[in-house]
Amino acid sequence: MPIVTRNSARTDKIIEAAGKLFSRQGYHGTTTRQIAHLAGVGENTLFRQFEHKEELFWSTLRYYSAALKPRRDLIEGLEQCDTPEIVLPKIFGLLTDTASFKPELLQLIAVAFLELHWNVDVFGSEYLTPVLSQINQYLDTKMKDGKIRGLDPTILTCALMMTTLMHPEITKLIKSNKPLKRSNPKASRAYANFWLDLLAPRLPISLERAGTLAINDGHVSARSARVVTTECRPTEQYRRTKDFGSGERNA
Repeated sequence: MPIVTRNSARTDKIIEAAGKLFSRQGYHGTTTRQIAHLAGVGENTLFRQFEHKEELFWSTLRYYSAALKPRRDLIEGLEQCDTPEIVLPKIFGLLTDTASFKPELLQLIAVAFLELHWNVDVFGSEYLTPVLSQINQYLDTKMKDGKIRGLDPTILTCALMMTTLMHPEITKLIKSNKPLKRSNPKASRAYANFWLDLLAPRLPISLERAGTLAINDGHVSARSARVVTTECRPTEQYRRTKDFGSGERNA
């Protein structure tokens, strides 16, 4: 999957047009003629920038994925093994923001996995593996520390992602009287509370009730009730991408 250097406004227009069409119509449902028409260029011009349609798709996906960077506080929370009450809301904040403000990116990733799965490993290793591996390792460490229930961390990582991606749509299908949109600021908190109740039911702190925690006659801030545990070690893939997540999130 060669990376095309975006050195002209014309190339940007082609990539942006490709992103809109690939995300809506899929890879096989989109033609280079349609992309060129939407970009306002000739098809010959498109092929002077990109050798073939698949190269254009991967270049487009990389272009959209450049904004897929976790906030620094999430990265630090994972590396320092902060408590689940602190880290889970940040994980769901990343997922809900991505789903709400970068829908084309999620659709392009789905197209890659469904229609171009034979070449998806290179892209996945570069853009998805670093953060997913770090979340997976964090969950595994917390299970070994006894802070959350002992489950398969890989399946749990998948379940956390799918909660954010699928819950709003499934809610519509079952006609729930409590619809929750991803763009709602309460969404990430609601998802975190749900999983905290499942994974750590014995913990006394719930994010909805995290005003203060009574101890004898005094009170201690819920935020200060952190448990010091073994530090999480960054994965090898994460070390190789030191600048991953160095920028702040562009919502």
